[in-house]
Amino acid sequence: MADYGVPADLDGALPWSWASERLVANRNYWLVTASDTGRPHAMPVWGVWLADEERFWSSCSPNARKARNLAENPQCVVTVDDTIECVSVEGRGRVVDPAEGGAALDAMVAAYLAKYWPDPAEHPQMEAFLRSHTAIEVTPERAFGIIEREEDFAPRATRWRW
Repeated sequence: MADYGVPADLDGALPWSWASERLVANRNYWLVTASDTGRPHAMPVWGVWLADEERFWSSCSPNARKARNLAENPQCVVTVDDTIECVSVEGRGRVVDPAEGGAALDAMVAAYLAKYWPDPAEHPQMEAFLRSHTAIEVTPERAFGIIEREEDFAPRATRWRW
């Protein structure tokens, strides 16, 4: 991003922990997918960033456009909903059959329930819902962190690669 005055050296770059904190804490994400013909689709979703595995997980109907797009074209983007301290993750998404999810799906379900329902016991139907619907796992390839404040933008804009 040299045209914006972003330096080539790492002095002042944001640490990955900054991005990970925002991904974990975020409530509403944007998931952007594209069909095999390149038709874009952007939808707000609930989801979880599992920091230890560096993966994003969400759930949807097996008939949802995002699930159909990922089956055709795995390239996708996940962003937080904050437009000031932005994190955008580009990667490859895959539709996970709930019957084959294993320990990774168990971790997603536990994190999802804890995040959106402080007392998951009050919503026992949600675990069954998550385990019976399509799960989406996004593996990051690169991410961008930008602080959209004049004094921070150019010196702090950061890209991470996997």
